[in-house]
Amino acid sequence: MMRRAVVKGVGHYLPERVVPNAEFEKTLDTSDEWIKARSGIERRHFAAEGETTSDLASKAAKAALAMAGMEGDDIDAIILATSTPDLTFPSAATMVQHAIGNTKGFAFDVQAVCAGFVYALSNANALIVSGQADKVLVIGAETFSRIMDWTDRGTCVLFGDGAGALILQAEDGKGDNTDRGVLSTDLNSDGRYKDLLYVDGGVSTQNTGMLRMEGKEIFRHAVEKLAQTADTALQKVGLGADDVDWVVPHQANIRIIQSTAKKLGVGMERVVVTVQDHGNTSAASIPLALSVGVANGQIKQGDLVVTEAIGGGLAWGAVVIRW
Repeated sequence: MMRRAVVKGVGHYLPERVVPNAEFEKTLDTSDEWIKARSGIERRHFAAEGETTSDLASKAAKAALAMAGMEGDDIDAIILATSTPDLTFPSAATMVQHAIGNTKGFAFDVQAVCAGFVYALSNANALIVSGQADKVLVIGAETFSRIMDWTDRGTCVLFGDGAGALILQAEDGKGDNTDRGVLSTDLNSDGRYKDLLYVDGGVSTQNTGMLRMEGKEIFRHAVEKLAQTADTALQKVGLGADDVDWVVPHQANIRIIQSTAKKLGVGMERVVVTVQDHGNTSAASIPLALSVGVANGQIKQGDLVVTEAIGGGLAWGAVVIRW
């Protein structure tokens, strides 16, 4: 027997304000056609004034709890992946902890930008497998609209705000790749590539900063590294592309998604795609897509799901889950 971290519920939340591509035509030299052709994005959501990352995260968490049939105090640990926390400290995760009525668990943030949810999921799995927790709430939430340079048409049209959440619970498995739950993880980073995607400010510089990105270089690294990490994670448990029911990738750009799927050897009919509706929501991207995939009837119990993401750092990784 082997202790496994099994998915018990998912949920997501999107701010009410929907921003179609056409809205950018008023202030930028761009068009709906230009944005769609280069990214696949048609619309995204922006948080309202005063609406914070922990607000979005709390609503997604409550939706996941409802699906799992759990209360806030059933949770042993909360891990929130975000690069846009409400405050420098305390962690946004502790704010979610209070919002869902959890008093007996522990909570902390993880920061790996767009790869944040994969990193958080890996940490949650480790907590469960090691016996440090039985039920872990894993969240990805972002308000990237707060760090956009609205004069940079190459970046500001790509990002949106949102949150997704997933609940893992300890269960006994046989110890092979037919078990339900997290089967394998693969995490990577390489700080040499910091200048390809970063925010030009921070606490120690006394400047919030704005997002900066070298799009062409990120694209080149993304396709290679995403396919590699997904393949590595599958190989760790003796599986391959043919065994995969669904790839749920980081929703950054439709061309990256398509190119990675091709390199991995998975047809697009087995890829959950939400980038057209949400844009790039960074750490919220994968849990949002997982929640939408379940709601749409795509992802079902027993399906083999591969998630993969890459973000600033560069940081990248993949998780293989039997749903």
